Amino acid sequence: MSLHAEIELTRGTFGLSVDFDVPAGSVLAILGPNGSGKSSILGCLAGLFRPDHAVITLGGRDLHDLPAHDRAVGLLSQDALLFPHLSVVDNVAFSPRSKGKSRAQAREIARRWLAEVDAAEFADRKPGQLSGGQAQRVAVARALAGNPDLLLLDEPLAALDVDAAPAIRGLLRRVLAADPHRATVLVTHDPLDALALADHVVVLAAGRVVERGPTREVLAAPRTAFTARIAGLNLVPGTAVEGGLRTADGSLVAGIRSPDAVENEPAVAVFEPSAVSVHPAAEGPHGSPRNTIEAVVGALEPHGPVIRVRAAGAGWAAGLSADLTPDAVADLRLEPGVPVRLAIKATAVTVHPASLQA
Repeated sequence: MSLHAEIELTRGTFGLSVDFDVPAGSVLAILGPNGSGKSSILGCLAGLFRPDHAVITLGGRDLHDLPAHDRAVGLLSQDALLFPHLSVVDNVAFSPRSKGKSRAQAREIARRWLAEVDAAEFADRKPGQLSGGQAQRVAVARALAGNPDLLLLDEPLAALDVDAAPAIRGLLRRVLAADPHRATVLVTHDPLDALALADHVVVLAAGRVVERGPTREVLAAPRTAFTARIAGLNLVPGTAVEGGLRTADGSLVAGIRSPDAVENEPAVAVFEPSAVSVHPAAEGPHGSPRNTIEAVVGALEPHGPVIRVRAAGAGWAAGLSADLTPDAVADLRLEPGVPVRLAIKATAVTVHPASLQA
């Protein structure tokens, strides 16, 4: 069932005002920094918070005035929150049982969902006997056993270790794709979760939507610093001009302007850390890259097979990232405080319109 939501909520000095749609069978990811309103949205959808104003419809049915237990909403959080005194099968059976199914019917539904999430062997255990990944599998089964029309996922992988998370991510991808009728809203900080699970994404900042669109498009061409950071991209704000972007200090970042970037309007230059080359400050780059700027090494961070160099300094170099091999870092004798010169080819830089609220 498709979801339409318009929500306005005030909590102390924080104000939330958002609207979005989730077509039936699709997943919407909500991204944003802490305090941007992500959990407040889920609370309003689930009926746990009472907004100042809301229009929430699911398959044409009004939800905003219904109590939580009448909304046909399932919630999966980062903590499994299983009832410790119940067996696994009775934890999963709890939702269908509360909706009027007999004990036998509820347990049959529970065992079917436990099999679906590859957790049938845990049916007779207590939650205290499960690992984190096993408990989250059971929590997925419990969230779906009630056959919700709307599924809310609140950082479902955040509490899992690096070995368990990929398996649960794959499980969620499989069970979400299996139902063409359910709408799903996912809150996450992890761009991999969004890319793997979500069809569309909205990005929040201070209670407002600042970016929205197909997941891959938003993460490939971010309009805000937060989105660029979680997508692992460099972003330089400024104004779109002929040939690239003009920064606040008047520097020109040469690049290729996207068709929707309007000259003399706010824009951002976006490029991969792998596109940034690092050179000794005294030597400078070889060849003729259009974009060069002096910087200082701010930090060195392991990032998979490469070392991510975080730049500091004045101007638009501050905060830029460059990915180098460990050998290159050693050859350049890089460490925090070392002056360097960064270079980026203009062909590696794309200029996009900026969010007005970025």
